[in-house]
Amino acid sequence: MVSIKDVAKAAGLSVATVSRALNGQSAVSDDARAKVLSAAESLGYRPNIVARSLRTDRTRTIGLVISDVLNPYFTELARSVEEEARALGYSVIIGNADERAELEAHHVRTLLERRIDGLLVSPADDHSPLTLDVADGPTPVVFVDRWIPGCATPVVRADGREAIRDLVAHLYALGHRRLAIIAGPATTTTGRERVEAFRAALSEFGLLLPESHIGRGDFQTKSGRLATEHFLDLPKRPDVVFATDNLMALGALDAIRERGLRVPDDIGLAAFDDIPWFPHTAPPITTISQPTTELGRVAVRALADLISGKPARSTVLPAHLVVRRSCGEPETSAPTGGSHT
Repeated sequence: MVSIKDVAKAAGLSVATVSRALNGQSAVSDDARAKVLSAAESLGYRPNIVARSLRTDRTRTIGLVISDVLNPYFTELARSVEEEARALGYSVIIGNADERAELEAHHVRTLLERRIDGLLVSPADDHSPLTLDVADGPTPVVFVDRWIPGCATPVVRADGREAIRDLVAHLYALGHRRLAIIAGPATTTTGRERVEAFRAALSEFGLLLPESHIGRGDFQTKSGRLATEHFLDLPKRPDVVFATDNLMALGALDAIRERGLRVPDDIGLAAFDDIPWFPHTAPPITTISQPTTELGRVAVRALADLISGKPARSTVLPAHLVVRRSCGEPETSAPTGGSHT
């Protein structure tokens, strides 16, 4: 293994100068820095990360605990976090909570034992005692996508309320009046917020949301299918089902097709969270799209600020409605002057 002494010998400089150059310190001339980098590259030098972390009390590593790595939304979020972290000189260790608070606690504990510099968390629910304790501790923490109410930790998230209002307006304009929702877990901030926004939007248009039109889901495919089966068994099924998560929307689509029904001819379908294959389903699905890539980038930058001792503020980015064909298309005006049946 090539050591820093080997690099110093090749560059014709002192070990101290080489160390300062490799650590990016300013007290090194451009000429000396160029010699060090050239020698390091030619020798194939790799820094001893463990030794450096012991000296600096930094590992240049951050943790990311996400709710479900199999959910395409969180997969995209994790990729964005990794790319931005790498650009800032950090490595990322990912833990998958699988929508379980106890598994989230396990990953948080393990990451702290690895002496990470900071932690990004999308809480599995509002009652994660260890996550709350860590948020109040010395390790910098930023919540991403979801958050824990009452906690002063910075949050980077999207606000879908206006987009949900736009969705309801779109459905109303298409003539739909019986609207149903597949809700996420009430123990999550996103689960509650989307139902509340949907109910408020319906009220604005003079529509009600009866209990029979609220499906209880868990952000998983099976719950979307079961909730939709219930809607389809009602004496009057809904005109449209709004799934507040992409996986539950896929479950809803499965249930509709298993009954031999067609979207949107027999029942409409809309989803929260756009994913790459929604434009390619038959028909393409109307969705509310979150700025997922930007959320990951902003969250990493906020965490990097906290790690470096700078303040970090919460950030809320807007989601937006993407209209496709899964809820129907506007009716064209009938020609005047003739009779039709």
